[in-house]
Amino acid sequence: MRARPDRLLLTAAIGLAAIPALALAQQSLLPPTFNDTAPPPEQANGQANSQAPDSSASEASRPERSAPAEGSAVVESESLSPDELAEVAPPLPPVEIPDASRRDPRRVGAIDPAQWGLGDAPWGGANGAFLSGLMRRLDTPLPSRWLHIALRNALLARSDAPPEVHPVDWVAERAWLLLRMGEADAAAMLVAGVDVSDFTPKMTQVAVQSALASADPGALCPLRGNMAKVESRVLALTDAMCAGLSGEASSAATRIEQARRRGPITGIDHVLADKVVGAGADTGRAATVEWDKVEALTAWRFGLSAATGMVPPAPLLGRAPARVRAWQARAPMLSAEQRLPSARIATGLGVFSSTALGDLYGTIYDATDPSDLPETDAWQLRLAFAARDPGERLAAMRRLWGKGDDALERLAGEALLSLAASRVRPSPSLEGDAPKLIASLLAGGNEAAAARWAPVLGDIDDEGAAEQAWALVALGTTAEVDLSASRIEDFIDADTSANKYRSKLLVAGLAGLGRIDSETATALNRSYGLGLGRTSSWTRWMAEAGTRRQSGSTLLLAAIGMQANSPERIPSAHLFQSLKAMRSAGLESQARLIAAEMIARTARAR
Repeated sequence: MRARPDRLLLTAAIGLAAIPALALAQQSLLPPTFNDTAPPPEQANGQANSQAPDSSASEASRPERSAPAEGSAVVESESLSPDELAEVAPPLPPVEIPDASRRDPRRVGAIDPAQWGLGDAPWGGANGAFLSGLMRRLDTPLPSRWLHIALRNALLARSDAPPEVHPVDWVAERAWLLLRMGEADAAAMLVAGVDVSDFTPKMTQVAVQSALASADPGALCPLRGNMAKVESRVLALTDAMCAGLSGEASSAATRIEQARRRGPITGIDHVLADKVVGAGADTGRAATVEWDKVEALTAWRFGLSAATGMVPPAPLLGRAPARVRAWQARAPMLSAEQRLPSARIATGLGVFSSTALGDLYGTIYDATDPSDLPETDAWQLRLAFAARDPGERLAAMRRLWGKGDDALERLAGEALLSLAASRVRPSPSLEGDAPKLIASLLAGGNEAAAARWAPVLGDIDDEGAAEQAWALVALGTTAEVDLSASRIEDFIDADTSANKYRSKLLVAGLAGLGRIDSETATALNRSYGLGLGRTSSWTRWMAEAGTRRQSGSTLLLAAIGMQANSPERIPSAHLFQSLKAMRSAGLESQARLIAAEMIARTARAR
């Protein structure tokens, strides 16, 4: 018997009326624009999604489309020639799945939450309808790489669906958020955990988006029976691509030609489908893709171009959200060189680990002519690890730290060098590099190596480096360092950031992590007007989720409270409450890394 819903968030579900009613129909498959506020279709009154979504989304919100030829909206079978009818293959008989092989859609996930520090029930008995609303409301990307990683793990965790939500729609909501975070592989794992026979309309739309984000048009083929209800406009093109991928050359050629003459999809969207058909079967077709007049990179355009080994023009990629770059970073048909710029962005987001980015550099190193290696970043990475002279290793690390003008790329450089930084012995003589070395260690989650810098902090003469290094060690590790009120005030006095927002984040972090006692935190809060004691409905939900050790609910609420386009815009009270609740939920290590990341990232923004 399912557990009775916890009091947490149940009454808060009433607050959903204030959350914008965002229809997934606005994320129409073709061409679906990358809009964080366009979630999967909502089922009225929170009931099971058993009908096709409302198609009444405003046309003004949709990109301009080429109009179909006159009279082509409906194609009667009588209008087809005998030859065309002969080419249309009959539908395949349904595949019957034995009862013993069916999977329970109420418990879907790819990782064991307990093994990843999330407890046995990440969502507990929280109200599923409310959590779903929060997921749809969450803006991406998140302002913290480590918060991204922790939330991704919670969304991937294998656990029972919470009450008050359809279990399959619950999987769809999680997968949809993962897609918006740039986690194409993680979303595909969740989609694959549900039998197609159990799909709701919402789940079908998310599965289609997952296939496109993964650059895997073949994953659309099992969905065709369900797509007729929610994505009928692209069904003819999907049928043609699936015929081509199955080696049915003549059928694929006929279907793509019929779609060209009678279907509602024209222009580059049809050409890309034609290219997939030509790649999947020996049809003798050659499609030429011209991007000149394309103004937006949609999921359809990204997925089909990446599936055929094409990289869209740089201006289109530049205008696309960061998650699209994360999708491209793992596209299997693209070379390592083609994927590298996007892989750095994916690493900054938290989609790629430091090891994954390092492996990509290794692939490029192996494929590069030896005479060209000294000019490459892959060579600099090798020097950072393997140069015999410590000075040469540090020089290579400095060059890699300085790569890229984007904040995500700079964060990726720090994460990339985490293991190399762990091989540098802490010394006051390295005061100029100490903050970057410690930031790299924490960006890769290497807390133990970062803690080894604690004994030398007092011997660093450079004031700016000393303050930054001390703050990183104080927040990101459990090492014994001076945490007196006077030491914190020294940091505040030396802080030159606007309105001393770095000092506010520092005090909020130390208080939220329990590194300073309540008396010290209260005194600093009053002296500097930090606002740590502010309360709201969100702070109450946050505290309740932490107390009940609902790690998933806690991380989702933390993401809601901390969402901003940069760390310096996060209210210090929100950081304090988030870290405090995460500690209560058993997420202390993740909380430390998030707090330290706030200081590391704002140091670059000064």
